[in-house]
Order: sequence, then C-alpha cells, then structure tokens
Amino acid sequence: MKTKSVKPRATTKPRPLAKLWQLRLYVVDSTPKSLTALANLKQFCEAHLKGIYRITVIDLLKQPQLAKGDQILAIPTVVRRLPKPVRTIIGNLSDIKPLLVGLDLRPAD
Repeated sequence: MKTKSVKPRATTKPRPLAKLWQLRLYVVDSTPKSLTALANLKQFCEAHLKGIYRITVIDLLKQPQLAKGDQILAIPTVVRRLPKPVRTIIGNLSDIKPLLVGLDLRPAD
C-alpha cells in the first residue's frame, strides 16, 4: 500500500520546523504493515526531524476508543498533532514525497 495524504494542501513554501513535532501512529497489533509503517516513520523522522519529534504508537486493539478523537478510518495512519494544524497521512509511509507534503515539510508540486 502506498502512502497517500488525506488532507492535501497547496502551499508556496514549506512550514518552518517547530520546536517539537508530536506524531501519533495508529496501528492494529504487530502486523507486518504496522511494523513497516513504524520503521518507515522512525527513519523519516531521523532524516528530517532529528531531535525534535516524539512518536506515540497507539494500538487500536488495545485502545479502540482513541480512533474517534483523531477520526481514524484506516490503518496504519499517522497524525501530526503538533505543530498545528493537525495533518493525517494513511499508509505504510514508504513513499517519502507524499509524507513530506502531507506533514508540510515540502510544498505540493
């Protein structure tokens, strides 16, 4: 499954890096898709947000009530809580370009 941005946004320039990026990764158990998404997200953050990010992994089998708050419709899904505005990206996060655009680190082409 390729990564796709749920809320695409056309901008002229990328957002400046915030002091702390809070990301939530919604998964279901330790499935191969979930593990791949987590590994891809960690690798992405180390390359683009080193030292200024925090990832919270939420297993919806253990905490299904948390899906409602961030309107989770599919998994795996990453939600950028900070910096505002909230952004949501669905998929295994293997495609870097939509991830950069979806998190406002790069403008849409």
